[in-house]
Amino acid sequence: MVRYFLILFLSLLFFSACSQKANQSPYVIVLGIAQDGGVPHASCSKSCCINRWDKPEKKVMVTSLGIVDPNSNETWMIDATPDFPKQFELLTQNNREKLKGIFLTHAHMGHYTGLMHLGREVMGAKSIPVYAMPRMKKYLSSNGPWSQLVILDNIELNKLKNGKKVKLNKRMSITPFLVPHRDEYSETVGYKIQGPNKSLIFIPDIDKWEKWDKDIVNIASENDYALIDGSFYTANELPGRDMSEIPHPFIIESMAKFKSLSNNDKFKIHFIHLNHTNPALTNNSNAQNQIKSTGFNIAQTGQAFKL
Repeated sequence: MVRYFLILFLSLLFFSACSQKANQSPYVIVLGIAQDGGVPHASCSKSCCINRWDKPEKKVMVTSLGIVDPNSNETWMIDATPDFPKQFELLTQNNREKLKGIFLTHAHMGHYTGLMHLGREVMGAKSIPVYAMPRMKKYLSSNGPWSQLVILDNIELNKLKNGKKVKLNKRMSITPFLVPHRDEYSETVGYKIQGPNKSLIFIPDIDKWEKWDKDIVNIASENDYALIDGSFYTANELPGRDMSEIPHPFIIESMAKFKSLSNNDKFKIHFIHLNHTNPALTNNSNAQNQIKSTGFNIAQTGQAFKL
């Protein structure tokens, strides 16, 4: 009889553990929040960088997201940045079998150049699925050194279509959507990531909200999280540079645009892709305090969003 109850007890523990595992939510994890050049930024000796060069803990990695399903032990990455080695380790614990694919937003240096680490000089990866829009796919397959990744079967290019959902597994999907940006070599897309319970919008780069044929206010309110372009806080961060050549929605413009949202909807918004000059990167700065006091957020590396 004692043996019977012991077996029953252990069985209940086993099924409880299985049930808990089955109930683990998939999530998106932030792997970096900086603009393409990271922080500190090459050649920068201003106050925004000077105290970071000899302090690795103050480094800010380039913007990238990971998608994780704990049940299936699968991961996906959005954008392959210059910080790919560390971000790959954070996402997969250096287990390449966990990485099921990489989704690219566009062909600016901070968003795809990390693909080099998949090549024969580093990982010698085998057929890693890389998802890209048509122009981006053509660019990678037609120009070295990226074309060598295709030739050597380090990566397997998969064509995306605007607005067409890609099923990641039974619980999750991802959908690309075109946004206006400086498209010298490729299109630019944002992504909607849909889980079993919640959805997340990711737009790291866009010229100006007014140039888009979609209403970002409605999109933010209709989804559970929105990680959006916060490259610059105001227009005066780069003295001597023509900001019309590198248009982005200034954070102060975005906050004004979203002012009609409820407090709950404002809290969904997390600014990401911050330039090294952006004062919102500095703890307790006026810019950072203004963002938070107005009800918005700044994305943080390691932050997770349950889907």
